[in-house]
Amino acid sequence: MIITETIEYTISNRIYEGKISWDNSMKQQKPGVLVAPTYAGQSAFEEEKSRALAKLGYVGFALDIYGKGIRADSPDHAQKLMDVLNADRRELLVRMEGALTELRHHSEVDEHSIAAIGFCFGGKCVLDLARSGADIKGVISFHGVYDSPSIEYAFPIKSSILILHGWDDPLGTPSQTVALAQELTARSADWQMLAFGHTGHAFTNPNAQSPESGMMYNVQSNDRAWKLMRSFLAEVLTQH
Repeated sequence: MIITETIEYTISNRIYEGKISWDNSMKQQKPGVLVAPTYAGQSAFEEEKSRALAKLGYVGFALDIYGKGIRADSPDHAQKLMDVLNADRRELLVRMEGALTELRHHSEVDEHSIAAIGFCFGGKCVLDLARSGADIKGVISFHGVYDSPSIEYAFPIKSSILILHGWDDPLGTPSQTVALAQELTARSADWQMLAFGHTGHAFTNPNAQSPESGMMYNVQSNDRAWKLMRSFLAEVLTQH
């Protein structure tokens, strides 16, 4: 049976509220997977992903990036919330590290077997976690945003990285995608990148229905991306 609990945790004196899911028929500790949200903040979309991960034998944690009770109620509100963290990537990293610590210490989780996935803005969040040298096995960015932070790192990236990208994504242009590949290569990362043709931004989200702005759900690309995620997680989370 899949169990989902709401958990509160504190980072820098601010309370955050996420959703954590696991299969309680599995008595042993399980690999943990962070689920970083879109720019709207933690929602039913990310909770569904955490439950889907639980069905695969992981502990899924739909983390909170903005704080308890702070969720976007419109695209403009979401943009304003995201802009704060885009302008302060160190604070973004602090919040990701806090969520990672919370997941790592959960009783159901094997603390040595952690990965992270993220969607849209969440893709940027998990990439920043990898960039920081976090000791996690892997990160997956679904139609993420690729601009690097102004924080200078001189050491190799530890975690494996999988980029799942819509080639027609206006928020991740071909030149920005190539720049990310160059950045990850320079940091000696173990990286993979797959671009889906005729696919824009937010291709995993059934509610994305704005082809005029380059944001559209794509059933085929979504299904292919999920299969690739499963293969990647099975690889990196069985290596200790």
